[in-house]
Amino acid sequence: MIKLTFALVRLPHLTHEQFQDYWLNTHGPLVASVKDVLHIRRYVQLHSFDEAISEGIRASRNAPPQFDGVAQLWYDSLEDLAAVGQDPAAREAGRMLLEDERKFIDLPKSPLWWGEEKVIIGG
Repeated sequence: MIKLTFALVRLPHLTHEQFQDYWLNTHGPLVASVKDVLHIRRYVQLHSFDEAISEGIRASRNAPPQFDGVAQLWYDSLEDLAAVGQDPAAREAGRMLLEDERKFIDLPKSPLWWGEEKVIIGG
């Protein structure tokens, strides 16, 4: 299983609540609408709590500020992703999602990366 992990930082003009509402109720359904053309097996949003809840654990590690959320998208294989890149409909779907992301995500401050899940606990 291949995952795209996207650590999201909201645009500065949005409150934490506005960001999470838009992400869940506008962007989430948009991703769901193109899941088949993009070969997305699973899409999960991890919404962060108020920063005060995490302050103690962050301070104990001298950690940077938290993200506003993390998105994870599951794909079957790298070969599947390569096929998506060759499909004009998939490229258009990706362009449409990026256009929407620019409305609520501070993209230069929001790292994303491909990886392979290695389960240590659980199944």
